[in-house]
Amino acid sequence: MARLRDYYLKKIVPQLKSDLGLSNSLQVPALKKIVLNMGVGEGIADSKYIKQAQEELTMISGQKAIATTAKKSVAAFKLRQGQKIGAMVTLRGNRMYEFFDRLINIALPRVRDFRGLSKKSFDGKGNYSLGIKEQIVFWEVSMSNIENIHGLDVTVVTNTNNDVYAAALLKAFNFPFVS
Repeated sequence: MARLRDYYLKKIVPQLKSDLGLSNSLQVPALKKIVLNMGVGEGIADSKYIKQAQEELTMISGQKAIATTAKKSVAAFKLRQGQKIGAMVTLRGNRMYEFFDRLINIALPRVRDFRGLSKKSFDGKGNYSLGIKEQIVFWEVSMSNIENIHGLDVTVVTNTNNDVYAAALLKAFNFPFVS
């Protein structure tokens, strides 16, 4: 079992149950999945950027990344429907908890000029999204192997529709919010 999952079951569930005034342990908010997305605009001209993005996301997440395709054609961007434009990974279970642990304790502290994450990035449905400007903050990505520095979007999906409950859950995991 992942260290963070064990911590959630033993410490966070009883704490949130009492703090939020919930009567049942199943009412306590939980992490459902984490979605990593890397959009690669240069992939339109050269497909090697897409492969590089897939390899990097696979290294970061520990799970094979898939290529994402354009849903619509946009003439201004020279983009056709079905063309590969990025890569993504959806993490669940132990891999999700392992990635979340590395994100909080290793990657985010390595971000240059990091002062914390905004509490305004909740979507109204209990999900939190953040953007990382450089993929090199993850120790799995070697600086010598990358040609281009790309950003990366991380979406943490919870099983609650309440932003207050989701914020309490992430705060219990020691998520680095700005004070």
